[in-house]
Amino acid sequence: MQVAVPDVVYRELLRRAEGRGMSISECLAEIAVEGLDPLDAALSYIEGAKDLLRQARIELERGDLRQASERVWGACALAIKAHALRRRGRRIESHAELWAYKNEVARELGDWVRAVFRQADSMHKNFYENLATREDVEDALREVEKLVKAVDEALAPVGDSKRVAEASGGKP
Repeated sequence: MQVAVPDVVYRELLRRAEGRGMSISECLAEIAVEGLDPLDAALSYIEGAKDLLRQARIELERGDLRQASERVWGACALAIKAHALRRRGRRIESHAELWAYKNEVARELGDWVRAVFRQADSMHKNFYENLATREDVEDALREVEKLVKAVDEALAPVGDSKRVAEASGGKP
């Protein structure tokens, strides 16, 4: 889904997002969950991450590697933010905080999380530099999909196996 906004609004969102070391998608997600209960906000972040992954696939099919890359990064960032909010009640508000907190996610889910995070971060850089190959973006997309699924499963409220099963394409 695309939303049209006046150029002045776009420039302001971009300025705020870049000032905090995040993408516009992340910035908009922050605005959307402001004031929500931490569980609801964490679930919104996960749903946002899944949506960004769908958008990344579309951009990849179109051949827009820069946009696909940024959406892969955004999905990774939202998954890490969801974990922080659900496990610690903590809102992550900068790129530096994401770098630090991903280690907590790795302690819970495994060291592979750090490698996926670095791969996703390279996609964030690719948005600006446009150097990654299609294969690089495809690899990062696959790995971030695994991360989003793992975080979603780890954060599922007790008794919410239906939501996790639906998210992974299965039945409870």
